[in-house]
Amino acid sequence: MCTYINRRGQVIRVGVGTPRQTQIPPLELPRYGGGRLSGIRCIATHLKPEIPSEAALTAMAIQRLDALVWLTLTGGGFQRRGGGATGYIQETYLAHLIPQKDQATFDFSVLTSELEEGSNPVEKPSIENSQIKTQHFPWKVSEPQNLDYLSNQDFLDLVEGLEADFEREFVARQVDADQDKVLLVGVMTQEITLLDFEDGLAEITRLVDSAGGQVLQTVRQKRSRPHPQTVVGEGKVQEISLTAQTISANLVVFDRDLSPAQIRNLETQIGIRVVDRTEVILDIFAQRARSSEGQLQVELAQLQYSLPRLRGRGQAMSRQGGGIGTRGPGETKLETERRTIAKRIARLQQEVNQLLAHRFRLRQNRHHHEVPSVAIVGYTNAGKSTLLNLLTNSEVYAADQLFATLDPTTRRLTIKSSVPGEMLSIVLTDTVGFIRELPPALIDAFRATLEEVTDADALLHVVDLSHPAWQSQIRSVMNILTDMPVTPGPALVAFNKIDAVDEETLALAREEFPQAVFISAAKGLGLETLRERLAQLIQYALCLR
Repeated sequence: MCTYINRRGQVIRVGVGTPRQTQIPPLELPRYGGGRLSGIRCIATHLKPEIPSEAALTAMAIQRLDALVWLTLTGGGFQRRGGGATGYIQETYLAHLIPQKDQATFDFSVLTSELEEGSNPVEKPSIENSQIKTQHFPWKVSEPQNLDYLSNQDFLDLVEGLEADFEREFVARQVDADQDKVLLVGVMTQEITLLDFEDGLAEITRLVDSAGGQVLQTVRQKRSRPHPQTVVGEGKVQEISLTAQTISANLVVFDRDLSPAQIRNLETQIGIRVVDRTEVILDIFAQRARSSEGQLQVELAQLQYSLPRLRGRGQAMSRQGGGIGTRGPGETKLETERRTIAKRIARLQQEVNQLLAHRFRLRQNRHHHEVPSVAIVGYTNAGKSTLLNLLTNSEVYAADQLFATLDPTTRRLTIKSSVPGEMLSIVLTDTVGFIRELPPALIDAFRATLEEVTDADALLHVVDLSHPAWQSQIRSVMNILTDMPVTPGPALVAFNKIDAVDEETLALAREEFPQAVFISAAKGLGLETLRERLAQLIQYALCLR
């Protein structure tokens, strides 16, 4: 049995079970934060003479309890009239959290899979199955004591001293807190290979970095399929919460998309904000958008993403429909917000349609003057903007970041025609970079930009050959192009950054793509060959009109 008592000595909760089974969700605690304790202590009884279990201590850390009092009972006692026995208190333990400066290094980075391949998928993973590099934890457990020791313990003096230390640590961390401290969570399911899984973790790490966050640690789990409520198993949720407490993370990022219910469940159990891959990408887009067109499309994508994640009854229970069960004092604040967002989305979609019409007129004008167009496509951070600057002497923003360029940019380029003695004038359009599993909200919101790809006479597909997963990136780009409603024109593959690859990788790319060109936009290598191949590509595309 577990009894929870506040600092006034009032019993606020009694539960039958272990501290882990009866724990209070962090978001339901009266006070919660990195620089304070919850103001609640737990008195737990245990029928065997054992020290507090790791699961109980983990529950204490997750709830940031003032203290955990662990009472072990004897097997026998005096007999009551009518039968039954009452055990005596045999030993007592006092456990509490300790500041980080008093801890040894705590590291969950080396973990075995909680659900190994070939095991029963119904089996529940638990934190006890994890192999932990070190056995040092953010708590302290006293030696076994008698009941008199606890009776004479000044708990208020103990917690006030601990909170003073926690507050000093918290303030010291906030001085340099100019970016989110992120705990990254990766889930590997049966349909994902180990290589793709690790590439995905590396990519989400770069996304967090591009968004202005800092990944402090990564937690991995292997499962047959994601848990429908929390994505990861129950034990892994406990581990994530404890790890976030230990490394002072203020954000948990998952390497996949999460449903609204999964985000709510995870935030309730972990106690800090949880975001998924799409939200990280949307945040980057919001930072990168400079033009009014880009900001318009980003706002639309963010609203479409956030609308189903508003907490409440939802559209099915809206009181505006009328009928039994819908009448009452008026619409709630949540329903008002939902309706406001829906109206704003409708307005933004109208503006995007106007943007589509405007871009269509521009393209029609180019076609009327018979100016061929080439859209530069490719995976994000492949070097598209750098190549555009080099070919057209432009100054488009380019950086070694994911989605450094968001707004499409069009520049004119004059090259030698395939017909001797003639020059060919074309327009190059730098488009937003692609990424694997491009979120549907982005595809819908950025359809005005993506139409620049489908309406172009030809495509220049830029590939970062120095990236370890360049083959997977090519497949991701081709999948996105294939799924477009209008089939794009012919494409020329240009392998970029050849100055940063070895001969073996270069030979493999030449063997798989014999018609490709190999360049280095940063070093200016292979540009003449690229111009010649662009002229041939345009002549071929014009023949297909």
